[in-house]
Amino acid sequence: MIELRTPAEIEAMRPAGRFVAEVLATLRDETKVGTNLLHLDRRAHEMIRAAGAESCYIDYHPSFGASPFGKVLCTSINDAVLHGLPHDYALRDGDLVSLDFAASVDGWVADSAVSFVVGTPREEDLALIDTTQRALAAAIDAATVGHKIGDISAAIAAVARAEGLSINTDFGGHGVGRTMHGDPHVANDGKAGRGYPLRAGLVVALEPWFLHTTDELITDPDGWTLRSADGSRGSHSEHTVAITPDGPIVLTDRSFLGVD
Repeated sequence: MIELRTPAEIEAMRPAGRFVAEVLATLRDETKVGTNLLHLDRRAHEMIRAAGAESCYIDYHPSFGASPFGKVLCTSINDAVLHGLPHDYALRDGDLVSLDFAASVDGWVADSAVSFVVGTPREEDLALIDTTQRALAAAIDAATVGHKIGDISAAIAAVARAEGLSINTDFGGHGVGRTMHGDPHVANDGKAGRGYPLRAGLVVALEPWFLHTTDELITDPDGWTLRSADGSRGSHSEHTVAITPDGPIVLTDRSFLGVD
């Protein structure tokens, strides 16, 4: 069921969005060559406890997950792009890191993701990250009253295709509210003018993610981590966005913290 939020409810979601933004900004700033993924998860857990927030991940067990996730942060490295289960791995020079984090504050959820490189970057990795960021910006621009879900999907796809990338539609954006995943599904490819009409009060997580040379995924033995079938690297960008009569509000905006 697709739920629409009142202006007061959207205001009530702002603390969750700000908290998620602050956690990702902090983790990005603290993540260096040599940082262990388990340390990042512990750091996120500390921030959750300090804020009196709740993790959306730790007990999460959807049909595609082998078991409850058991951690509070997704850490996807290099050819892993989604649902990366933190494990004992120290980051190496040039690693492409995607962090995905969702939390609940006062019963409202926000969800966001960021990708970046630690140490010396490859130009192709920076270009891929830039593509996902531009695709997310295009998706947000399309998230206006009077458009349709297909307009968001088509905006994402146009950016990807201009860079010669193929697109996987198995995992994409989704409704956000009292729970992390709700209707509608927002695919990263679609036809403009099709699908559910965007109405004021709809809150969605928009999340373009792309792989360098494939759109096929394989699942790690951990039952969670999704990586490219051909070993090429991936990037993931995500924001929680409220659609209002005055335009989209990015609830997980990090610009007030001086980061993208």
